[in-house]
Amino acid sequence: MASPELSQFRRIVVKVGSALLVDSDRGEVRASWLAALADDMAKLHKEGRDVLVVSSGSIALGRSRLKLPRGPLKLEESQAAAAVGQIALARIWSEVLGAHDIGAGQILVTLQDTEERRRYLNARSTIGKLLEWRAIPVINENDTVATNEIRYGDNDRLAARVATMASADLLVLLSDIDGLYDAPPKNNPNAKLIPVVESISSEIEAVAGDAESELSRGGMRTKVEAAKIATTGGTHMLIASGKIEHPLQAIADGGRCTWFLTPANPITSRKRWIAGTLEPKGTLTIDAGAVTALRAGASLLPAGVIKVEGQFARGDAVIVRGPDSSEVGRGLIAYDAEVAERIKGRSSPDVMAILGISGRSEMIHRDDLVVGG
Repeated sequence: MASPELSQFRRIVVKVGSALLVDSDRGEVRASWLAALADDMAKLHKEGRDVLVVSSGSIALGRSRLKLPRGPLKLEESQAAAAVGQIALARIWSEVLGAHDIGAGQILVTLQDTEERRRYLNARSTIGKLLEWRAIPVINENDTVATNEIRYGDNDRLAARVATMASADLLVLLSDIDGLYDAPPKNNPNAKLIPVVESISSEIEAVAGDAESELSRGGMRTKVEAAKIATTGGTHMLIASGKIEHPLQAIADGGRCTWFLTPANPITSRKRWIAGTLEPKGTLTIDAGAVTALRAGASLLPAGVIKVEGQFARGDAVIVRGPDSSEVGRGLIAYDAEVAERIKGRSSPDVMAILGISGRSEMIHRDDLVVGG
């Protein structure tokens, strides 16, 4: 199968690991390499694409600023180092993207932010608003509060979670190797690059190795696990070398890499999850005009809701019924049941007056809504 091309993708998540970002000998950011990567991102951004970054490096930078010795750190030492390093990391990304007049927004996440629906929606909404404002979200695991029990353990899987949460259609993992090989290339000079992985089989999993870098918590095995998360969520993924300058441009020029393909897309995968996996916690009855609007692809506005039933929280799944009680669809509600009851049937200006704030205009956004036939 032919490899896709970078130009085909609209929303791209780029994962940058500590081993690429930080010079382990000097404990400082590789400034020229990062500037070249920012040039690549700025080019994609100028073409109208959405770009997100999942960046490691806070602990590595923190231990450098604090002049900590080499070797493993205790959990509390890692957390404290991350607290110092996150400030440095945010400033570095802000400056390197600001040189292209692009704003950077820092988002720190933990595992619960992608596992609990309310927090998932909060993070998703923040990412969506930053992209709407044409800023680049810079996302990292919140190492200052993460523990061994709840942490992602590596930013490859974090990047895959972020990619599916943001409905990205491509995840780029920049690595110290240019892709997945059929054998460890350091040990086998005859190892061959696998350019395209159509599905992740047991054979593909068997060729994955472990991390070798002191700064890296990932490895080829975690990259394949990340590919499982991404492709299941409708996101294509690729592994490419980050050891060269302008790595994204190299991918665009057809450079060596491994593509992991998905048969779906982010929206259809998400809607399949909503339709078939989540247990509905309530019901909204809507008027005939709203039914027509939803079938035409619109979001559900409070004005079209005539009845609210059930006890649900923001992010829960609810059933949407028409005035004849027939099921129209299912979706993730943007308001708690109490608030939904207060704003049903109201126009957007009324909603703002009732809530005292400028809330979300949709009761259920069309990306969070599955409409039946």
